[in-house]
Amino acid sequence: MRPIADMPMETARNVTTLFADIDDTLTTEGRLPSCAYAALERLSEAGIAVAPITGRPAGWCDMIARMWPVAGVVGENGAFYFSYNNDSRRMRRVFAITDDQRSLDRQKLLSVRARILAEVPGAAISADQPYREADLAIDFCEDVAPLTTSQVDRIKQIFEEEGAVAKVSSIHVNGWFGSYDKLTMTRRFASDVLGLDIDCGKDRVVFVGDSPNDAPMFGFFPHACGVANVLQFRGRIEAEPAFVTLSRGGQGFVEVADRILAARNGRVAA
Repeated sequence: MRPIADMPMETARNVTTLFADIDDTLTTEGRLPSCAYAALERLSEAGIAVAPITGRPAGWCDMIARMWPVAGVVGENGAFYFSYNNDSRRMRRVFAITDDQRSLDRQKLLSVRARILAEVPGAAISADQPYREADLAIDFCEDVAPLTTSQVDRIKQIFEEEGAVAKVSSIHVNGWFGSYDKLTMTRRFASDVLGLDIDCGKDRVVFVGDSPNDAPMFGFFPHACGVANVLQFRGRIEAEPAFVTLSRGGQGFVEVADRILAARNGRVAA
């Protein structure tokens, strides 16, 4: 992981699309700082397509797609994308799995939920679980006392023993049934909404993230960036970002935005 200041200006100048995680990437200590939101606006106004790629629930993503300066949002670690058209006042909702299958999967996740709560003391169901469509989110530090690394690993292991996919974020372990992830739905969103083939155009895309569930994105996009708190997961991420910021969370995201916008304006970022 090289400092964000090492991102070549030509690389930054050619960026047309920016994808970013939300928790501990756009947010800092659980809050969205004004500087990060302003950076989203500045990027959008500069003609750069912006989309959050998050583990957060459908209920949150509906609001984000409607109200944030973004082209859309991929939620629940790739379970769906939402994109709102302001002109037609219509929300486009595309899911990786059918309604019927999601209903069946939710029933299967109930037994996984019971097992995790019984076997991992201190783990809790995420407060945002009622607003989810496809996955089960287990809180290990957002609204509960932080669990140990071994406890977090055990939660992930239980999901996998039950045949589910499991990903660790900075606050939750998310589990679901299905072969999708952040990258597979991002590919679909980019094609459908942005008219972008990310397999051919990934050199013009920057992804910004912070935790192990961002590994598919870090590994795919050659100019991916991590905010500084990604360093706490060094050695626990299957793929690491090419660049890392000096600051944590939302302030780190601003560093990435500044680098891209400065290159477009022919300036050297501070």
